[in-house]
Amino acid sequence: MGAHEEIKIDDDFIVLRFQNDSDETTHFEREVDVDLIQFHFGIKGRAKFIFNQGRYALDLREEVSLFLYNPQKELPVHLEIAPHSWVISVLISIKKFHGFFSEQADHIPFLSENNIDKKYYKDEKINPSMAVVLSQLFHFNLHQSIKKLYFKGKIYELLSLYFNRAEDTNTESCPFLVDEENVIKIRKAKDIVIANMAEPPGLQELADQVGINLKKLKMGFRQIYGDSVYSFLFDYKMDYARKLLDSGSYNVNEVGLKIGYSTSSHFIAAFKKKFGTTPKKYLMSINEKV
Repeated sequence: MGAHEEIKIDDDFIVLRFQNDSDETTHFEREVDVDLIQFHFGIKGRAKFIFNQGRYALDLREEVSLFLYNPQKELPVHLEIAPHSWVISVLISIKKFHGFFSEQADHIPFLSENNIDKKYYKDEKINPSMAVVLSQLFHFNLHQSIKKLYFKGKIYELLSLYFNRAEDTNTESCPFLVDEENVIKIRKAKDIVIANMAEPPGLQELADQVGINLKKLKMGFRQIYGDSVYSFLFDYKMDYARKLLDSGSYNVNEVGLKIGYSTSSHFIAAFKKKFGTTPKKYLMSINEKV
């Protein structure tokens, strides 16, 4: 199946959902007003944006987001979607978006007075919390009458997670982040728990491994990643489990063991807590779309 869907959340606030489950590359073109900000999220596979009648192309890879804004020039969406690839795009007017942050505009670099007339481009990795929300925009079972409301809530959640990251954090209100050495240690701690997700170290052991005291580990991890160590790891493990199920190479028991659940019942309960459905039902929903 090669399909796209356009959901109008509000005036000048549109969501585009691309789901190319076919074996062929699909193409999509849409005019976009000059005052619209564009967010594009590569959920699965790959895609390519074409500009200037094909003279320039910009790749959108899996687990990467693109943020595009040019107040001087229209940027129509001309998208090539590779086989078995999924993309979510959000188009929103600068006026409406600015209203979200009217009291905290300094928190968003491109909303500052110095950047008001400048074009803006940014590509970044999609973090685990964002990946969960993006997955929910493809896997849901809702009555058509509340679909728009569901998408509106999820897109608001997605944008809040997008801007709630260390790169955008105001260091004046977050003194811990001024200490670059501590930031490096916290990021190393994150890498350690991910690499050992099946059997993660205890917090004190983790703090010792990266050379930081326990209080700073807890405080710094929450400031950088917006969550506690184990809550972050839970989200990461569930998203990783979802990807393993997506691959079709593992059954439910195998996926649970890979991420550290010795019994399938505990894994099923955790997966349902995160995604609102069991791994088995999730697999069935994938197979129905094939």
